[in-house]
Amino acid sequence: MDGTSAMADPTGAQGPAAPPTPPVPLAALLAREELGLRQIAGPEAAGTAVQWVHTSEMADPYPYLLGGELLLTAGVHITGPEASQAHLDAYVARIVAAGGAALGFGVAPVHDTVPHALVAACDRHGLPLLEVPPQTTFSGVARAVWRLMSEARHVELRRVAEAQQGLATAAARPDPVPAVLRQLAARLGGLAVLYGPDGTELQAEGRAREAARGSLRELTGIVRRATPAAPASAADTAGTTHLAAYALGGGRGFTLGVATERREPGDHTIAGAAVVLLSLLTGEHQGASEAARSAALVRLLLGAAPEETGPLLGSDTWTVVHARGERTPLAASALAAALGSGLVDPGEDVVRLLLPADREVAPAHGWTLGISAPAAPGDLAAADAQAARALRRAEATRRPLVRHHASGLAALVAPEEADAHARVLLAPLGDNATLLETLRTWLSLHGSWDRTAVALSVHRNTVRQRITRCASLLRSDLDDPDVRMELWFTLNRAR
Repeated sequence: MDGTSAMADPTGAQGPAAPPTPPVPLAALLAREELGLRQIAGPEAAGTAVQWVHTSEMADPYPYLLGGELLLTAGVHITGPEASQAHLDAYVARIVAAGGAALGFGVAPVHDTVPHALVAACDRHGLPLLEVPPQTTFSGVARAVWRLMSEARHVELRRVAEAQQGLATAAARPDPVPAVLRQLAARLGGLAVLYGPDGTELQAEGRAREAARGSLRELTGIVRRATPAAPASAADTAGTTHLAAYALGGGRGFTLGVATERREPGDHTIAGAAVVLLSLLTGEHQGASEAARSAALVRLLLGAAPEETGPLLGSDTWTVVHARGERTPLAASALAAALGSGLVDPGEDVVRLLLPADREVAPAHGWTLGISAPAAPGDLAAADAQAARALRRAEATRRPLVRHHASGLAALVAPEEADAHARVLLAPLGDNATLLETLRTWLSLHGSWDRTAVALSVHRNTVRQRITRCASLLRSDLDDPDVRMELWFTLNRAR
């Protein structure tokens, strides 16, 4: 990463505090016609911001400058030998070294014009030089700056308030974590990323250059590994991109990373609101949602039907997700947070999640996902099997996400007739779950021996032996597409 880290000094030393109001663009001050200010030297005002106004007639104002000032002077000290080029070069150099934003020179009552040597010095050192006309008082310039700051502060407060409202609304959506990240990225005009405890990118919204994305990951790593005594946030730059990272509360190790092309007043406050919301959403306990899950579990254990407990969890139809990736409870919780689900079973090999059927599921970095068709609470067992098959298909085809899709022809046959036909056709296979699953997987992968072997974690010769056994028991030619189609239909009924 290039640039200088803005992490707090561990020694406790602090520089001058920034003013509580946003800086004023120098160009906005020059645009005030009643002031009559004119820039006569230095770089263009477009990139210069004024944080303070200070008046001084000292030959060396350096000890009294905090940085970011518009320094106003009538040039009382620039007379006689003090008006030499060498003296004015040193004078301007000291202002620049102190971080001064610009120099305003009043042409009355001491001087009729701005000294040429001062103009040359400001051009040489890159300090904007403004000519202040006789009719404009220094107090009038200061008052204009304060007025512009007040207007900017009002705009900033309104922007922050609207952003906080938008973030709060996003947090109330069915998919709160992705929604909050989307809202944050939109409000800041950049990229917002949620990182897991191990640094895995769980969810990203918005855009940033790839180089900045890598630097942001490094910065979040610094925050994630920080000790309790170290700062919980950090800032840096990658080229022209501003980076910031924030540790989320709750002690679970999640980190928020933000990358923006520009840094606006109020950005830190907006990001802070997102940090609070994401900390709550990824926390161990989630208030009313946790209570509803507990109530649903108790009712199920006491004999209630699944259809009765579904409304407690906020939906009448559900999608089952099977995921394979990291095998730790923390990683499973991080995935659940990224997908916006509080119903997760970490499992030993596969993570299983329940989501409301109307919630969109996107690929998650580092995970392979299989997703069922929407199902009512009473059909969740069948949906679980669908998600398992979709996951195996995703792994076999090396795709990050596969969804289960029911055949359109299945809707043309009455379920009772389809079930009866499936029982008769598959009867020769009996209850041999291994043969049934191998045949189903092999058909779903268009008869590929290698991909079926990968999906079932067996040798390809084992797949051949099982399929040959199925063909023998069924007394069918499995190379016949009509036979394959009929078997695929019946296998989807025999769940």
